Amino acid sequence: MSLYVHVLACAFGLGSWVAVNGMWVELPLIVNVLPERWELPSYLTVIIQLANIGPILVTLVHKLYPGRVRENLVIYAMLTVGILACILLTVFWKKTTVILGQPRSTAFFIITFFLSLVDCTSSVTFLPFMMQLPARYITTYFIGEGLSGFLPGLVALAQGVGMAKCVNVSQTSGNLSNPDHNNFTLEVQYIPPNFSTEIFFSFLVVMMLISIGAFGLLNHIAKTFTLSTEDLVSEAGAVVTVNGGLEDQAESNTGKNSQIAATEDQPKHLIIKRYYSCYELAFIYCMVVWVNCATNGLLPSVQTFSCMPYGNMVYHLSASLSSLANPLACFISMFAPKRSLLLLGILCMLGTGCGGYNMAMAIMSPCPLLQDSALGKSLIVLSWILFTGLLSYVKVMVGVILRDQSHIALVWCGAAVQAGSLMGSFIMFPLVSVYHLFKSGDICNNKCI
Repeated sequence: MSLYVHVLACAFGLGSWVAVNGMWVELPLIVNVLPERWELPSYLTVIIQLANIGPILVTLVHKLYPGRVRENLVIYAMLTVGILACILLTVFWKKTTVILGQPRSTAFFIITFFLSLVDCTSSVTFLPFMMQLPARYITTYFIGEGLSGFLPGLVALAQGVGMAKCVNVSQTSGNLSNPDHNNFTLEVQYIPPNFSTEIFFSFLVVMMLISIGAFGLLNHIAKTFTLSTEDLVSEAGAVVTVNGGLEDQAESNTGKNSQIAATEDQPKHLIIKRYYSCYELAFIYCMVVWVNCATNGLLPSVQTFSCMPYGNMVYHLSASLSSLANPLACFISMFAPKRSLLLLGILCMLGTGCGGYNMAMAIMSPCPLLQDSALGKSLIVLSWILFTGLLSYVKVMVGVILRDQSHIALVWCGAAVQAGSLMGSFIMFPLVSVYHLFKSGDICNNKCI
């Protein structure tokens, strides 16, 4: 029974962030189809941040009407919306509409908002529900939450990405004096991946169905567990039996009790909870703001500009492998937790350095350093993996530190996370999509010195 519940908890955790993670790892194929092209990630970062209206509303209802929110009904509603959104994404992700004379991916953006709404709201509904079960199952839930980013990355690697080739395409010159003269231009043609984007989105539907099925079974188990606990306490006979057993063993335990009392008089090694100074807490919260600003706003908006000049395969590998680095860093933090602020500060600086390299390559787009060499391609992929992995480890450990301080410290941590994420996404969106400071390119027609 315990193994059965562990499996269900892990499967339930799969539905937490699988949709948003799946869209990010599929972007190397999507950006070649949708009209926003390389600017698409900057739109997605803003949409995901706007979807935080979901957890805000749930939190407000909890505050204004305490005890009236039923997490199980909210979770059923959210997972159902997620399944329907994934199905609609499979059908309509390529549909565009003309807005102000420009084609826009309206359907993709609307569906992305609802998927982000589901995943963001899971942060304030899934974990409170898991509190109804014994504590040992919460760790398994977090493993499932990590797999929600790990599995889409593996499927994206299996999917592969279309290799690009440059072909000559003839175009009529429009010269009336010589109508037979044709101009030849180079155009990019992509070899299809191992399976289509529609099949990948169908995989997300299956993952969401597994999650809602696991939740239905867990909800029944949670109710059974609660009822059995209440019955055990409410039955007077059970209480009398327990008391009787204790009274019968009173004499036999007299010697043990005296030994325990003598032991209690001995000095003990107390686990002293560390309290941080105001300067240390300020440093911790600054790390929280900066790490989330970089990982959720600044760098994701320009990943296409930093990777696409090296080729579609490089972008595919950086997106997929960096998504695998996030849950891997979480697993490492479980087995090798390091709370030294000096070490976390060093890791934050190293991750920031990798992010700085990624940003520099995006600024130099479409002609970054070592563009045509294997070394340059390897460096940009490795830089994205280290950037995501190092800062993910810092995020987890900072959260652990603040959780052990107090409840209000964790509340302020959540506020700092949202503040940093909003700051990063709203800084980059106008720079990328309004002022067009980052330049996209054509790998067949770029003229780089």
